[in-house]
Amino acid sequence: MRPELIKSDYREINDLINRHISELRDEYYNMPLSVARNTLVSEYNYKERAKLKSCRHFGLDIRPGDVCFIDFGKAYISEAGYQHFGLVMQIFNGKAFVIPMTSNHEAYMKAYDEKDNPEGLKHLYRLGTVEGLYKESVLFLNDGKYINTARIIDIKGRIDPESERFKRIQRSFIAGLTL
Repeated sequence: MRPELIKSDYREINDLINRHISELRDEYYNMPLSVARNTLVSEYNYKERAKLKSCRHFGLDIRPGDVCFIDFGKAYISEAGYQHFGLVMQIFNGKAFVIPMTSNHEAYMKAYDEKDNPEGLKHLYRLGTVEGLYKESVLFLNDGKYINTARIIDIKGRIDPESERFKRIQRSFIAGLTL
């Protein structure tokens, strides 16, 4: 390859890098501090974990029913992103199927509940309290997905996968797939 082509290619890459860094800097300074923090934490976690096959590298052995603190990374509007808790529903081919969750009280009040809120939003599942967590939580049934388990930061609680509670969550999730 001719040297002038290589220099030209690198000049273009260098220009793109500089423009990206400049735009990124402006974005961070215009974000609310909490959003900037969560975004930067996710970027750091990605750099540290993206090349890992699983969370076993960190000494975590996850199982269905574990409630974990997870870094979901960048998200589009209406997706669960950055750092949230999530319920591990299944392990399949080295990945975990998780349903993200929140302890946001407003989401809890809007969530469907057969007895207390039958007109509630059915994509929000009132989980209530889970041993190991301090607040009532809600599952985002419409955000369930498979993740590389290296995204899992820690295990915080557990719901017995043989329990009726866990089975109701499974049925609610599956019902959402058939709407």
